[in-house]
Amino acid sequence: MNAAPALIGYAALVGTLAPRVMLGSLWPQRSPVLAIGVWFALAVTFSLSLSLAALNVANPDAHLHGLLYSCRAVLGLGASADSGLARAGVALCVVLVTAHLVGFAFHAGRARVARGGHRDVLEKVGRRSVRLDATVVEHAVPAAYCLPGRRPRIVVSTGAVDLLSGAELGAVIEHERAHILGRHHLILSGSHAFAWVFPGVPLARHVREQIPLLLEMAADDRALRRFPRGTLAAAMFAMASGEAPQGALAAGGRTVLVRLKRILGPTRGAHPALRCGVGAGAVIAPLLPILLVCPVGLG
Repeated sequence: MNAAPALIGYAALVGTLAPRVMLGSLWPQRSPVLAIGVWFALAVTFSLSLSLAALNVANPDAHLHGLLYSCRAVLGLGASADSGLARAGVALCVVLVTAHLVGFAFHAGRARVARGGHRDVLEKVGRRSVRLDATVVEHAVPAAYCLPGRRPRIVVSTGAVDLLSGAELGAVIEHERAHILGRHHLILSGSHAFAWVFPGVPLARHVREQIPLLLEMAADDRALRRFPRGTLAAAMFAMASGEAPQGALAAGGRTVLVRLKRILGPTRGAHPALRCGVGAGAVIAPLLPILLVCPVGLG
């Protein structure tokens, strides 16, 4: 039998049911880094399932699994029941891969251009603070954000410097440093690229919405390694109205209320057994499409 129907069905489950399970679970906020990995594992699984399904459509007799069959047909090697269909399957697979790469390059490039323009402005209006290891700009509203990339920079407003205590300001700067060290801007570009390739798919929509929140939570956790919860919470509350320019990542913004509730709530992390199980599932999920295809190759 042809594996294409099973692959399409699996992609449908991953694209619709898996996001509901993730959103209905409590563990992602307790282990945001693991949750980010799971969301991307689901994205890879969905894309891989569709790609292999396109290749297996070209294999109606199932004498070889779709990948080998289609590639051999396109190259003119061996028997081919319908080389035109095989070429179409390979072409669709190539289009999906190319679309992901183009989407990532587009979103990463657009953010990089925006950051570059903002850096030029900071060279004129900002002043370097050695004590804070950050650039300070004259602005009454408390705000802090980072410009990641090859020339990373942490920016704080004079409003934040005047309002926050030394410890609170240190917690905010540590939060921004976590974004830079974790290369969170690249993760954001990947989530935007997936949503751009599959608009309207529930998984893609939720990946685009959840990844920024989870990245902020991951940066909060890094700051909490050095500063008390009350210190970070007080700083976040004071800077809740602060926003970041395009291409930057900020400690304040629209996610503050959710993150404050998380920080001030019971400090209970995900159980190690749960983390191991979820991690194993994230590794296995992208392998299942290949396992669905392999029996066809053995037929």
